[in-house]
Amino acid sequence: MVRGNVIQPGLMAVRYPTVLALDFDGVICDGLKEYFQTAWNAYCKVWQQELTVPPTELAEPFYRLRPVVETGWEMPLVIRALLRGESEANILQGWSAIAQSLIAEEQLDPKMLAATVDGIRDRWIATDLDSWLAEHRFYPGVIERLQTILDSGLQTLIVSTKEGRFIQQLLEQQGVRLGDLTILGKEIKQPKAQTLRELATASSEPPVIWFVEDRFKTLLGVQKQPDLADVSLFLADWGYNTVGERAVAEQNEGIRLISLAQFTQDFSAWV
Repeated sequence: MVRGNVIQPGLMAVRYPTVLALDFDGVICDGLKEYFQTAWNAYCKVWQQELTVPPTELAEPFYRLRPVVETGWEMPLVIRALLRGESEANILQGWSAIAQSLIAEEQLDPKMLAATVDGIRDRWIATDLDSWLAEHRFYPGVIERLQTILDSGLQTLIVSTKEGRFIQQLLEQQGVRLGDLTILGKEIKQPKAQTLRELATASSEPPVIWFVEDRFKTLLGVQKQPDLADVSLFLADWGYNTVGERAVAEQNEGIRLISLAQFTQDFSAWV
């Protein structure tokens, strides 16, 4: 693996990472099936519906709408919006306003929704860990690539809004030798931009940070921070983002759109 500055004939210097920060869901792991099952069970509990098999037509629109979800408490709310007749187009274009309207109209508490989602997931893991793990899949080649990176000694972090303990369980189930991998999950309770800021100022010598995220809005938020201008930003085109977001990202000089085929190769393929 190549790190540091490399100059090739006819090309500008490429600064390979000394610190690699990776999102988890939508970059390393596809948890859509688990998301939906957890969201449906939370929906049934919050809205006091009988816990039954969800409508067959509900899963696919939920999967397509996954890009609007920033944190877990929004998942049952997406189901609520769909079952109340909200169109996918409206949810994609104006989810924040729709979510806030539902919270106000139905007198919901996001903290209560979050606790319900986490509680359902905790009970599922405690009572049937194998079935919970089985609802996740890892994108082709990503586990092997992650292990290669970890074995190289490159400082690597997973920065996610998923609970860190869940991430650890899933990686260990895949046989990943975690080594010095740092997992920063929802429990640290801070924006990803702040985590990147702390990484950038953690040593006297400025690190070269590469950050891979599937959420375009998150990358735009980092891009707006002047003190994070040196962080290289990558949008994973296989993750939870939309065709429209990928098209906009391609026109953004500060964000690189990368494919899964690029990600699973050496860093030279990324740039």
